[in-house]
Amino acid sequence: MALVSEPDPRLLFSGSDWNFDTIRRVYDACEEIALKELRLDVYRNQIEVITAEQMLDAYASGGMPLFYKHWSFGKHFARDEAMYRKGYQGLAYEIVINSDPCVVYIMEENTITMQTLVIAHAGFGHNHFFKNNYVFKQWTDASGILDYLDFAKRFVAECEDRYGQVAVERIIDAAHALQSHGIHRFPRKRLPDLRSEQKRAEERRAHGEAIFNDLWRTVPAKKGKTREKSDEDSRRALLGLPEENLLYFLEKSAPRLAPWQREILRIVRQIAQYFYPQRQTKMMNEGCATYVHHRIMTRLHEQGKISDGAFLEFLHSHTGVIFQPSFNDRRYSGINPYALGFAMMSDIERVCLNPTDEDRAWMPDIAGQKDPYAVLRDVWANYRDESFVSQFLSPALIRNLGLFNVHDDEEELDLNVSHIHNERGYREIRRALSRHYDVARRDADIQIADVDLAGDRRLILHHRVVDGIVLDDTDTDHVLQHLADLWGYEVSLREMDDETGDMKNEFTARPRAPFG
Repeated sequence: MALVSEPDPRLLFSGSDWNFDTIRRVYDACEEIALKELRLDVYRNQIEVITAEQMLDAYASGGMPLFYKHWSFGKHFARDEAMYRKGYQGLAYEIVINSDPCVVYIMEENTITMQTLVIAHAGFGHNHFFKNNYVFKQWTDASGILDYLDFAKRFVAECEDRYGQVAVERIIDAAHALQSHGIHRFPRKRLPDLRSEQKRAEERRAHGEAIFNDLWRTVPAKKGKTREKSDEDSRRALLGLPEENLLYFLEKSAPRLAPWQREILRIVRQIAQYFYPQRQTKMMNEGCATYVHHRIMTRLHEQGKISDGAFLEFLHSHTGVIFQPSFNDRRYSGINPYALGFAMMSDIERVCLNPTDEDRAWMPDIAGQKDPYAVLRDVWANYRDESFVSQFLSPALIRNLGLFNVHDDEEELDLNVSHIHNERGYREIRRALSRHYDVARRDADIQIADVDLAGDRRLILHHRVVDGIVLDDTDTDHVLQHLADLWGYEVSLREMDDETGDMKNEFTARPRAPFG
């Protein structure tokens, strides 16, 4: 007769199936480690179980639980669903929302081991980073985003009923084309209170109309009349020029937009601003969450709360997440943010506990610190990707990852490996990788420079060309056309060389059928 062993009473679960009682036990065990050992500071968690189809739907709308309707979301959903059904792409195990409470979506198809991993990764890793990193504190209102999305969804639906679906889709199409240039890159005096956006809508419209009327009264009565310098300065000051936030400028100053169209531009730019910190901290955010889930899962195994089989299942998934193909591997598509983030977090722990002389020379402030969790919490709170790499990428990790710097000169046929593993090379590699994560360098520097109010009311933009990188002609023409439609008059974009100030190229667009 075969003997059946009794399950270990310490185990949180056995097998792969789960129910909500199991999820509750798992959550409590993860929370104990996260709060008492790692001393994380998190928002309340709201765990929601969704199907694969719901996960695909969340993909289509940027992972948000509420969103206004637009044809592009349906297009993305159809594409992702077809790819998923045919086995060409998988799905994320989770989606997490930067809100208070922090919303964590987990898929019902996950095993209980993967649910444990997801709760540790998103419910505590991402959650802590969202709540404590200074970039999110500057730019996001976690307590108000869900209410604001609900307001935005209802407002767009009401506009469709009143003005027609075609008219609304057209303004959203134009706003989406410009949303990457619809953000403030430097903190304003006050973070927007998203909860009160709906209440302030009418006041904002009235104020905007007053500014608009004052602006256009500055247009000279006679076309040929010479303007005084003070009038020129006053006009530019009233317009707030130069202005890098194109949607903000159009919302406030476009002469032909109706109030509801300005409100839609505001909705799109507020949501784009909400996502801006995630672009600045992608590698750090994923590195923090991956480090936290690895630490929590390891401690659960050490405490005997998950079995060897469950821990091996976790390790199989974890190693896949942090896998970094070599530069000559056909699977290589750049540096995996999970891989680099987790490696740097783990390396900081090593430097704190077991530093070498090299570590002490490169990172004297943290080398030999006996509390790596305190150091990591400080790092997670006070850095973003480019400053994190610039400060904490160690020579040891550069060697372990096999990093080197390639100089790509358009005038030369071959690529040149300019920096390798030596004293100077480590610094140059770290500096080059830091610049790679600088969002300000990756995005085109385009600003509204002036408006010809006395003439044809042409809107003049400047693109500062850095390192000889110019705009793609086709994309520029398409986007500029949307900008001209919103402005209502001709738009000119001039590419200006950053070093000489000379104009390298000029694009122009005229409105097809102005809004309003």
